[in-house]
Amino acid sequence: MRKIKIIRIIARLNIGGPAIHTVLLTEGLNKNRFDTILVAGIPHKNEGDMNYFARERNIDVFVIPELCRNINFFNDLIAFFKIFNLIRKENPDIVHTHTAKAGILGRVAGIFYNLTTNNKCRLVHTFHGHVFYGYFSKFKSGLYIQIEKFLARFTDKIITVSENLRRELIQFGIGSEDKIITIYLGLELDKYLNINELKDSKRTYKLIGIIGRLVPIKNHRMFLDIAKAVIKKFTKYSMRFLIVGGGELKSDLIKYVHSQELDNFVEFVDWQKDLSKIYQQLDIVCLTSINEGTPLSLIEAMAAAKPIVATDVGGIRDLVGPVCKTMGLPVSIILSGSNNREVFVKNLISLLDDELLSRKIGEAGRKFVREMFTKERLVKDLEVLYNSIFKQRREN
Repeated sequence: MRKIKIIRIIARLNIGGPAIHTVLLTEGLNKNRFDTILVAGIPHKNEGDMNYFARERNIDVFVIPELCRNINFFNDLIAFFKIFNLIRKENPDIVHTHTAKAGILGRVAGIFYNLTTNNKCRLVHTFHGHVFYGYFSKFKSGLYIQIEKFLARFTDKIITVSENLRRELIQFGIGSEDKIITIYLGLELDKYLNINELKDSKRTYKLIGIIGRLVPIKNHRMFLDIAKAVIKKFTKYSMRFLIVGGGELKSDLIKYVHSQELDNFVEFVDWQKDLSKIYQQLDIVCLTSINEGTPLSLIEAMAAAKPIVATDVGGIRDLVGPVCKTMGLPVSIILSGSNNREVFVKNLISLLDDELLSRKIGEAGRKFVREMFTKERLVKDLEVLYNSIFKQRREN
């Protein structure tokens, strides 16, 4: 039986779940059954670069420098032709794209390949999130929705990383219910699962952290507003707030900290290759995003048995909802509406004020992600899907 050849395309290997996801898949698929070529662009200078993650696993990345985050007609055109030429040279059975830019250019190149050659490849796209709100103007968002509707007609399978994201795509009219499937992320979580609660007798304060790119969609200014409100309203403990990550808004956020007189309460930490020590120190992990897929930082936090307070966007409810359900708790104790500072502050204070509840939520979260988000489960799910698609291709 010959191998199934896959070209996997992602816009860039920047720090985050999509990069880890694509590298682990490329590494983990059965080498006797699958042959994978990983294609990626170059991360922006303000983003953390995860190409080291591929190198550590001896994965050669086919780099297309023009495949980058920002929209640039000339670069995008060059990237398209490079992808098209690679597909034509390799004659893959499946082209699997990840993230918005790679999803558009890669699938259009695949469509042209199918129209101009006797060979046919199957097209698969994974939505790790979407850009339909929170990123662009209403006009641009509407344009992206129309593009995705068009591409969905030519896409054999659409994968989402959460059930909520799947429901949103169906509501937007992108693909049919039978075409869209949910396959959860799979990660290497052992170093977080093995974290024990940090006992530091010298520490006299609670440490609350947020981990992620310093970009508008993550809404760090809301986190700082919440920090100021909690410091004022909750005096049972002293507070410290940790912002971990890098990005284009760092200097603006530092200025905002100063303007709000939070210099003694907020600390910035750059990207860390190993976040296990960060998670071990934190008492609570927050996320204030306007839009999300399934955030890597929350899965890692849950694996580290840390309680979470977050905005109710994207796939976040699919993470914390099952945990609350098993404990007989309302999801509202952890989630607040997007940009709802008042409810977020209330939820955060409720966990700070009840250490036993926080510990139980953390333990339940650890159990949930241990069962649901393993690398082995991810690889198995994708192998089943690829074999099914390849079988259909041969039959047709």
